[in-house]
Amino acid sequence: MSTFSPTSSHWGAFLVRDGANGIEVRPHPDDPAPSPLIGNVPGAARHATRVRRPAIRRGWLEDGPGPSAARGRDSFVEVSWDEAIALAATELDRVRSRHGNQAIFGGSYGWSSAGRFHHAQSQVHRFLNAIGGYTSSRNNYSQAASLVLLPHVVGDANAVIRRGSTWPSVIENTELLVAFGGVPGKNVMVTPGGVTRHHTPGHLAALGAAGVEVALVSPLREDMPETVPARWYPVVPATDTALMLGLAHTLLAEGLHDTAFLHRYCAGFDTFRDHLLGRPDGVVKDAAWAAAICGLDAADIVELARKMARSRTFVTVTWSLQRAEHGEQPVWAGIALAAMLGQIGLPGGGFGHGYGSMADVGDTGLDLPLPTLPQGHNAVRAFIPVARIADLLLHPGDEYDYDGERLAYPDIRLVYWAGGNPFHHHQDLNRLREAFTRPDTVIVNEPHWTATARHADIVLPATIPLEREDLGAGRRDSSLIAMHRAMDPVGEARDDYWIFSRLAERLGADKTFTEGRDTRQWLEHLYGRWREGMDRRGHDTPSFAEFWAAGEVRLPPGEPQRTLFADFRADPEAHPLRTPSGRIEITSAAVAGFGYPDCPGHPVWLPPEDWPGAEKAARFPLLLIANQPATRLHSQLDVGGFSQAGKVAGREPVRIHPDDAKARGIVGGDVVRVFNDRGACLAGALITDQVRPGVLRLPTGAWFDPVDDGDGPLCAHGNPNVLTSDRPTSRLTQGCRGQHALVEVERLTEEPPPVNMLAPPAGIPSPD
Repeated sequence: MSTFSPTSSHWGAFLVRDGANGIEVRPHPDDPAPSPLIGNVPGAARHATRVRRPAIRRGWLEDGPGPSAARGRDSFVEVSWDEAIALAATELDRVRSRHGNQAIFGGSYGWSSAGRFHHAQSQVHRFLNAIGGYTSSRNNYSQAASLVLLPHVVGDANAVIRRGSTWPSVIENTELLVAFGGVPGKNVMVTPGGVTRHHTPGHLAALGAAGVEVALVSPLREDMPETVPARWYPVVPATDTALMLGLAHTLLAEGLHDTAFLHRYCAGFDTFRDHLLGRPDGVVKDAAWAAAICGLDAADIVELARKMARSRTFVTVTWSLQRAEHGEQPVWAGIALAAMLGQIGLPGGGFGHGYGSMADVGDTGLDLPLPTLPQGHNAVRAFIPVARIADLLLHPGDEYDYDGERLAYPDIRLVYWAGGNPFHHHQDLNRLREAFTRPDTVIVNEPHWTATARHADIVLPATIPLEREDLGAGRRDSSLIAMHRAMDPVGEARDDYWIFSRLAERLGADKTFTEGRDTRQWLEHLYGRWREGMDRRGHDTPSFAEFWAAGEVRLPPGEPQRTLFADFRADPEAHPLRTPSGRIEITSAAVAGFGYPDCPGHPVWLPPEDWPGAEKAARFPLLLIANQPATRLHSQLDVGGFSQAGKVAGREPVRIHPDDAKARGIVGGDVVRVFNDRGACLAGALITDQVRPGVLRLPTGAWFDPVDDGDGPLCAHGNPNVLTSDRPTSRLTQGCRGQHALVEVERLTEEPPPVNMLAPPAGIPSPD
């Protein structure tokens, strides 16, 4: 390719070409704030960790299917595509014939490609549906607690997550933004499908210029960009709900709450009021009570509550806060607090969820349907909440609670994973390693030798987006991108559609899967259906040939949108919420009726297992925050240049307060061991006063690199999920609680083990 052409990714559209020196990238000319993550693309495209040929784990190839503790430790044997397809198809057929399709788990997470056709999650699910179905997963690691809770409280999760106030409305109308978890600038570069124009950084800069007062409630100062002047409230991690209750009590005690709003628009406030006053348990949830828990001054809490009452106040809670034990509570308490202020439904007031968690939250783009590959019908009804994958594999037949139901784990014999890396997303990775020993067979489609590929039996080399043609766009995007192929596939890599088409043919389902179309015909078909829908909406769009030649089509701008809460506020009888009462349920009779002690019927603060007030804090006195990285999306392209440049001593950096570092003899650049009862990892010390004392920040996403010959389980590369707990947020939602862990840290005095994840596993030759 001699000229640059547009392509897309989950961190945005950009320009690419395969030049004399390899892959070159440039920002999209329309992007006012390009993501630096495009810097990972050139170095990762042909990295030594690319899976170049189909490979089979040696023990599986020699001994056949069955549980094996050798996964993740065994060597691999490269084979031909014909042999790999034959082995995979035979095993899929054996499992479905002998154990039923419920014994197949279809794992994915949807982040592998921004392309609308080569969307790995859609591809693997469409294929498995074509051969009879599979056990699926529900919700996601980022929002699971909220997605289950919010329908009980406001009737519709999207009413909060997708139809909230836009940033321009906040800038024009808000006087005080109270940001629980902040508005992290690193996260607003990313959205599913990508974004051509990153507007949020500009909106945040405009927030400060407009004079909006900002209260940053987080143990991390970097959870608000430096462009936004903010008052920092450095709370103890996992105590945001206690602070919210202390603020709510102040509003109640001083008569600053909006009784008319609570009476007309809410249900169950009396029960919540009694809880604040301590009538059921004798504990008054006032500012002094909250201060003792969250580490702030009671006077500051009272002052903030009064300021919220006299201002047009927007309360926002990041998704990160619900990714913790009892993660439902800060979301529910934030809604209750905003309801007491009486500003829900007013421009620039009320409650928001996920601002700073993703690029499209608060965006003004037109919310249009996108081209989507149909997944077909899944004949298997069994599913798991997504974060219960280890429980599924370890405890077939065990029962568990979920949103008022009593469910049981199926007996999984085969795992097929495409487009995801559970050894990034999941917690307690040593437990996950044990879980991966249980199935008969694990098959993955993977571009790189990630930890998931290394724990598989059959590894099929998948292409990356630059090696195929596709359609690229994200929610509320400003362009649909024609993703031209920029480079030839590395080695024998093939796209997921090619792989599944061959498997489907072997299993007699090729007509159902392909519908007789090749890749280009599918692109034309999906574009044509999308174009018809655009025409019905009055938007003129070019033909596929014109679109493909131009490289992109500009989408119509968004129109001023009326939020669901604005309609509800205007007339709650004509626009009731989809809750049993039709109102905001500050207390939910349905949730209370489930009888879950870890998620009662109204917002409460429950001491988590991992917080500084826990008994085990005597042994592990530091609270680790395992949040999203700034140098990559999740674990994607960790071998890329931008991600590697952020390492310290070749490991993931852990941020430590100067006082905590000094007490342990740690200086910047040291290799340190972070550990608790679950495991340990090595990281590079980065000393900063931008974290609260007693807090460490170690981002997720360093490729898991286990060392098996030490005194205990250890990741040499700095993956924090060897330290986090694989237990659910609550019995209601079964969400992920991977945000926090109690740990200790020490300076490593001996020679550290090498990081091996930058090279292929045993048995796989290094590229020439």
